[in-house]
Amino acid sequence: MEIIRAKHMGFCFGVSGAIETCYNVLKEPENLGKKIYILGMLVHNEFVVRKLEKEGFETIEEEDILTQKDKLKSGDIVIIRAHGTSKKVYNILREKNIKIYDATCIFVTQIRKTLIKMEDEGYEILFVGDKEHPEVKGIISFGKNIQVFKNLEEIVNAEIKRDKKYCLLTQTTLNKKILEKIKSFLENHYSNVKISDKVCGATQVRQQAVEELSKDVDILLVVGGKNSSNTKKLYDISKSINESTYLVQDENEIKKEWFRGCEKIGITAGASTPEEIVINIENKIRGIFNV
Repeated sequence: MEIIRAKHMGFCFGVSGAIETCYNVLKEPENLGKKIYILGMLVHNEFVVRKLEKEGFETIEEEDILTQKDKLKSGDIVIIRAHGTSKKVYNILREKNIKIYDATCIFVTQIRKTLIKMEDEGYEILFVGDKEHPEVKGIISFGKNIQVFKNLEEIVNAEIKRDKKYCLLTQTTLNKKILEKIKSFLENHYSNVKISDKVCGATQVRQQAVEELSKDVDILLVVGGKNSSNTKKLYDISKSINESTYLVQDENEIKKEWFRGCEKIGITAGASTPEEIVINIENKIRGIFNV
């Protein structure tokens, strides 16, 4: 029995940076004794969230801020999660005189800046992603005239006028192969669409790595939060190649019967999955096989 890790997996620099921001906030002397909140889930992993709560951070929900049900007071601290937030939330926090530490991933920030720039230059925005995802909600809140699509089929059926100019933007975790199909369609049918490829580089290499690994193992475990977009995409890619693909949050979800007859076990992890969880899973598998 052999456990093989994907060449690229686990924390991306955006997640690492967000967590580092939190601990740096704790170290600053002027923050001593202040209430420190994290807006929503800092990253989409329950283990990380629980660990931060043990350090004294409190979670505050976006909806509570928008509906004025929060307990924020002037001088309190709010750390913006890695996925970012909406323009309205930023404005409310500033009006309340909240000290903001922005841990938004640089790729998300770049897409937001591109959106604003393109609209200022007269482009209408075509956006591909999950409109219910906090990253997407946050980005498009900075725009005015945006059409959001979840896949190529919706773009094919969209009303794209040839007398207007458009810019295509995407969620950072969009599957690269899906983006290539969308780009090909638009380039062949619409010369008035400018395509901005801002899919996260870490996302791309992780997706390619799991695609390669899933072909060479008997079973593949994708480790990560069930509400993590990038983790779900890793699962979808592997599942399309290797039917014996399972998405697990931690070692407690491992089932012995999955491994019957398996010689090669592959593991990958979402961009917000801590190394500690991966090690626990590997140890549990070794315990099952007594090696």
